[in-house]
Amino acid sequence: MARAATTTDAFNAVAEPRRRQILDVLAGGELPVGDIVSAVGLAQPQVSKHLRVLREVGLVEVRDEGRHRLYRMNGGPLQPIHAWVSRYAATWEGRFSRLDDVLAELTEAEARQPENGERT
Repeated sequence: MARAATTTDAFNAVAEPRRRQILDVLAGGELPVGDIVSAVGLAQPQVSKHLRVLREVGLVEVRDEGRHRLYRMNGGPLQPIHAWVSRYAATWEGRFSRLDDVLAELTEAEARQPENGERT
């Protein structure tokens, strides 16, 4: 099965770690590209390419303000990703709860054990 182009699918677009990093930066608010470049530590052309992909899938919006272009995150396209991941949250929460129970039982059992060298 052919993989969807990163420019048409939010799942594939956010699969790239640098794009997620850019989204993390933009989650704090609207920024010009220079500030994004400084925050992520990439060259401006690389950031611009990632921003283009994120804009094409709707995760980033841009507006002109004078000579500056300001970028902001649009979380709407993340909704399908959130819905998909949420299906697994209950499973993991249940597993962590069971792990907490096992750890509590082990702690109690250890507390009931006499210390080394003591006679029972």
